[in-house]
Amino acid sequence: MIRAAYLAPDGLEATLGEELRRLGVSVADWHGRLALSPEPPAPSVWALDVWTAPQEIAIASVKAAADVLRAMQRNWGAYAAAHHRRMALIGARLPPVKARPLVFPEAAPTSHLGAWTLLAPDRMLASPTKSSPFVNGECHFVEDRTGPPSRAYLKLWEAWARIGAWPAPGETCFDLGAAPGGWTWAIARLGARVLAVDRADLDPDVAAMAGVTQRRGSAFGLQPESVDWLFSDVIAYPVRLLALVRRWIVAGAPRRIVCTVKFQGETDHDAAAAFAAIPGGRLMHLFHNKHELTFAWHRPP
Repeated sequence: MIRAAYLAPDGLEATLGEELRRLGVSVADWHGRLALSPEPPAPSVWALDVWTAPQEIAIASVKAAADVLRAMQRNWGAYAAAHHRRMALIGARLPPVKARPLVFPEAAPTSHLGAWTLLAPDRMLASPTKSSPFVNGECHFVEDRTGPPSRAYLKLWEAWARIGAWPAPGETCFDLGAAPGGWTWAIARLGARVLAVDRADLDPDVAAMAGVTQRRGSAFGLQPESVDWLFSDVIAYPVRLLALVRRWIVAGAPRRIVCTVKFQGETDHDAAAAFAAIPGGRLMHLFHNKHELTFAWHRPP
């Protein structure tokens, strides 16, 4: 019996498998990037999506499969690891799901969404509930291909969309490890004030944006100051970034934090668990993350 299914990010199946083993979750089989477990769902930070109530369903025909799904609920997203033609025929009989790209600033959708796949031509796995509001955990945006100096801003847009909050005009923000300025661009574009900290220069167009101030230096040498938002996309070992985040939180300096936890070589699951254990924090793998996680925190009221 399959009681949970975990969708790994592309190329990070082994990392998700390691996390599940540490959580005591066994994987009975893999269906493409989908880890099938006989145990109840566990809180996974590496899964793009967690199917929380999967059901194995025998199907006699394409029509029967579609009828079963429609009887359960309206909105479904398909994960096609095999049997693509048959899945396409079933999908054509279901109400369309408008998985349009978000136009930022825009929060993640709140409409109910399930997930399904074919394990075999006559056997379907369908979960009416799942952890991500996006089809297969894939958050897409209408991109700006001229303004930002890199595509790193998409991570920040996705983090904001997932937590449902972003800087307001006039709020103060620090962007640590800012160069070349993808995150600074995204923050300043919202009308917030940004102090960009890096040893390297910002892209000249970003540096010239209203509200942007650049400070040369190390993100780790900066003393905590009262700010609305603390951001970091700096390249650093996770334990070093963890110490920085803890120092700022203990100082009571930021109201909110968003940072990228980057892994060099093997995944430091202990450091990831330490981030996840911080009260008020949320650790997640975004669709736009690579071998990294995003940590979001807000000061309790």
